[in-house]
Amino acid sequence: MPTLLRNWDLMRILRMGMGLWLIYSAFADRQPLLGLMGGLFALQAVLNVGCCGANGCASPNYRQSKTYSHEETVYEEVK
Repeated sequence: MPTLLRNWDLMRILRMGMGLWLIYSAFADRQPLLGLMGGLFALQAVLNVGCCGANGCASPNYRQSKTYSHEETVYEEVK
């Protein structure tokens, strides 16, 4: 497999296909905003960014700080 197409999953291929299709439609229909949207999809596919698929923009479920301690919090009653 060529190095350009290595590590391409289904969502990345779909984004590139949609981007190229939208760019073609923008030229055919003379719609510049449609071309910008197609360019955005194509750029996301080339750079492999976006919130599609299993490893999107979700924040982690656990804390990744090394200074985190599991000490119990002590509360004082104020009268």
